Amino acid sequence: MNNRDLLVEIGTEELPPKALLKLSAAFLAGVTSGLEEAGLAFITAKEYAAPRRLALLVEALEDRQADRQTQRRGPALTAAFGDDGCPTKAAEGFARSCGLGSVDELDRLETDKGAWLAHTVHENGKPAEALIPAIVQKALDDLPIPKRMRWGAGTAEFVRPVHWVVLLFGDKVIDAEVLGVKADRTTCGHRFHHPTAMTLFEAQAYAPLLESQGHVIADFASRREAVQAQVQEIAIQHGGKAVMDADLLDEVTAMVEWPIAVLGNFDERFLDVPAECLISSMKGHQKYFHVVDDKGALMPCFITVSNIDSKDIDQVRKGNERVIRPRLADAEFFWHQDKKHKLADRVANLNTVVFQKQLGTLSDKSARIAALAGSIAAQLGANAQQAARAAQLCKCDLLCEMVFEFPELQGIMGRYYATNDGEDPAVAQAIEDHYLPRFAGDRLPAGVIGQAVSIADKLDSLLGLFAIGQPPTGQKDPYALRRAALGVLRICMECDLDLDVRELIREALHNYQSLAPKLVVPETTLDEVFDFILGRLHVYYGNQDFAADEIDAVLSLRPGRLHELDQRLRAVAAFRKLPEAESLAAANTRITNILKKAADGSWPEQVDNSLLSEDSEKTLATVITSMRERLEPLLHKGDYTTALTELAALRGPVDAFFDNVMVMADDVAVRNNRLALLDGMRTLFLRIADLSRLQA
Repeated sequence: MNNRDLLVEIGTEELPPKALLKLSAAFLAGVTSGLEEAGLAFITAKEYAAPRRLALLVEALEDRQADRQTQRRGPALTAAFGDDGCPTKAAEGFARSCGLGSVDELDRLETDKGAWLAHTVHENGKPAEALIPAIVQKALDDLPIPKRMRWGAGTAEFVRPVHWVVLLFGDKVIDAEVLGVKADRTTCGHRFHHPTAMTLFEAQAYAPLLESQGHVIADFASRREAVQAQVQEIAIQHGGKAVMDADLLDEVTAMVEWPIAVLGNFDERFLDVPAECLISSMKGHQKYFHVVDDKGALMPCFITVSNIDSKDIDQVRKGNERVIRPRLADAEFFWHQDKKHKLADRVANLNTVVFQKQLGTLSDKSARIAALAGSIAAQLGANAQQAARAAQLCKCDLLCEMVFEFPELQGIMGRYYATNDGEDPAVAQAIEDHYLPRFAGDRLPAGVIGQAVSIADKLDSLLGLFAIGQPPTGQKDPYALRRAALGVLRICMECDLDLDVRELIREALHNYQSLAPKLVVPETTLDEVFDFILGRLHVYYGNQDFAADEIDAVLSLRPGRLHELDQRLRAVAAFRKLPEAESLAAANTRITNILKKAADGSWPEQVDNSLLSEDSEKTLATVITSMRERLEPLLHKGDYTTALTELAALRGPVDAFFDNVMVMADDVAVRNNRLALLDGMRTLFLRIADLSRLQA
């Protein structure tokens, strides 16, 4: 068996830039998994992705499958032959299913468990060349392409028309047709710098040949590094620093085969427009990188990445400057037009924009947010009027020309317009911050007013959409409710806000019942929303060093004050490392089970010391009473770690109790008193977490 390198290249029209990386990774995964399933071993596999090609190089691929011997087991010998020694119908049927003429041609398989008829088949391994075309085709069929297209008169479908296919195994072309194109050893270089075909004589020559002759850097990572280096270098040469957004960098890399960075300039007058507007115009429309000075201020220039190494680079620069000028002029126009109307003057028009058919207009939503945000701010000792004002205005910039053109500027433009209108700085900042966090890992609202409006907005959406039966399902979450729930969690926990989220949801429910449009919300919806928010904690703590049962131990109590969750969880994690942890967790489980069986709950709230007869139960009662007094100040200040460490001292008395005391005594009064004792001990732990949830 020999090993050869395999090169696969699919040459196409320009592929969708934002999908290129995903397509490339999926193509590599599909081919390599297909090779592995076929039993064809290889050393490494590398993908290549450029605007007009998806390719991969598999090194040292086996040229054929290993021979295989498979054995099929039939009926047991006891069932295969009758008393007269003749084959039964079961044996004859098995022989026929194996393609044999008689039972005598079958083998005998004997093991410790018995003997069976068997048929052994020797399969010769197939050559890799015969298997590769189908593997490649399946990988292409499985690519995540939402909508495929046809071209010409053929029936093949792909994301873009295919013009050439390379299937080179070592130095030999595999005779096959892929996506309606006959495989060959010729590839194409840059569309303009090297439009003629190039011949490949071996797979390893692929990337070097394309770069040295074809003016194509086929490796995405190498091309990305080249783009990044060129852009940063040219920015430094002009006294600035290029801001390299990762998504934009990937998109630009996917648009060029031979990157050439070019710096262009624009009129300084445009700098009077908010920088975010100019940046959105440059990034969104033209895929330009913006440049800032050493203070972070936007400079009147941009960097574009050309796909042509032009002999007259000034023409490329001037062309891009001509293109961006009207874009920036539009932003300037929107800025001046929007400022002619105050945000407060747009409040009435919010009634013309539907938030959701059953949940009313943006005007209705703003009124509900204002009521809840004011309440939250008051609870946090902040200015309730400012919070209500920010909530009333927070959706108004959605009616502005600038946000209509650049939706990603919602909130940001609201802050600018509110500042221009003379609104309080805290109100203006809250208008922007109420959308935060916009994505995982994003920053949180900086001020209490912004935090109040953000929480109110998210809870209003969560409760309303759950109430009308539109919670997230599977992968579908059109209203981004998972992100909203995680945002509420992060703001409450990371900003250490002393808020009872369950009660805030109840306030949101009241707002739906008292403000237009009035909505009948079942009480059960409150619990559904609260549990949905708590459920996001598994995502929040997913990449942290907490076990799932530790999270469950805290969440099972459904604590409304989320800012305590993190402290409780860290306390449980620290407690688990103590030598007493396993025994006390088991004791909590045992106590929980005992109390469940005594489901009538007839035991008294207080322990009657006169009914304590055993030394072990007297000792436990004394320790619990003492422990309760010591824990109170610790729990009051949220020192849950120290509290659980103190509770670890219960191990000895608890073990002695279970060793020496019969809980379910015949005397009902004694039995109930002992249940009350155990319930009192469990209650101490439940003020922090349910340790019975911890697994051994």
